[in-house]
Amino acid sequence: MSIPIALACERYDRTEALRDGRVTPAGVDLTYLPQPVEETFFRMARFREFDAAEMSLASYVVSLTRDAPFVGLPVFPSRMFRHSGIYIAAASGIMEPADLAGRRVGVAEFQLTANVWIRGLLADEYAVPVESVSYVTGGLHTPGRTEKVPLHLPPGIRVEPLGPGRTLDEALATGEIDALYSPRTPQSFTSGDRGVRRLFEPARPVEEDYYRRTGIFPIMHVLVLRRDVYERNRWLARSLYDAFERARRLCVAGMDDTAAARYMLPWLHDEVARTRALLGDDYWPYGLEPNRQALRTFLDYAYAQGLAARPLEPEELLAPETLESAIV
Repeated sequence: MSIPIALACERYDRTEALRDGRVTPAGVDLTYLPQPVEETFFRMARFREFDAAEMSLASYVVSLTRDAPFVGLPVFPSRMFRHSGIYIAAASGIMEPADLAGRRVGVAEFQLTANVWIRGLLADEYAVPVESVSYVTGGLHTPGRTEKVPLHLPPGIRVEPLGPGRTLDEALATGEIDALYSPRTPQSFTSGDRGVRRLFEPARPVEEDYYRRTGIFPIMHVLVLRRDVYERNRWLARSLYDAFERARRLCVAGMDDTAAARYMLPWLHDEVARTRALLGDDYWPYGLEPNRQALRTFLDYAYAQGLAARPLEPEELLAPETLESAIV
């Protein structure tokens, strides 16, 4: 008899085989609920609605040092370099990272994983301490966004909400805030507003250099099981991990198919070759060991920024059943 599992996860090429049924987890009757990541994160963190879900790595780390309602699997559905997620109000006069010190910077939520990476790399690479900036929280394009779970930040970190009825996008375009850290591109930037620009432009050379020096392809999201679901059937952790890995491998194999264009990108094969030349053939791995350095760096950032109540080791994030394979 299969265990029914409701999984909330965005639609990705690397998970499509799970959604369409080409891959089925052993012993699991899987219902794949495709929905936007913000909805999944909010509903899982606030109400724990799903048996399993894609989750913000930062929110998971916050939860792990509190009541620990979730158990992580070494499946990382989303990764992204984040130098490109720093936007500047042209009127602010900010020309280089050091100019951010003392400024008001918008963040949809302080705990967003992208923002943890941005604050960490600015501190590590450009000597912009986390506490040197004043943070303003709010919705990017819709007013009223708040933190998914309450935070208990060190007194040196200043966070205030944006005024009612205002959005961060508007505040950036009008100069009410000096900069914005955001995983989503603000509409003012995509519409060509000349009052908004990226701090790093072009961002790709800076991000490529970052990878060459650090070997880190930043992890954004992690797969979690609700702890009560995991404790009833601990074998689910390995079953889901193995299925996600099979789906990922199908996706990787499909990227090399040039008989017909899978995506509306005429030079996709060139982009794949360029990416592999820099990041290696298996540049989006699951599992602990190939991701240890990225996880270790993120955990250091989360603790330094007051999100984790104590230092954590990468192994503490993940179900032990997913860390070893049987010897045959």
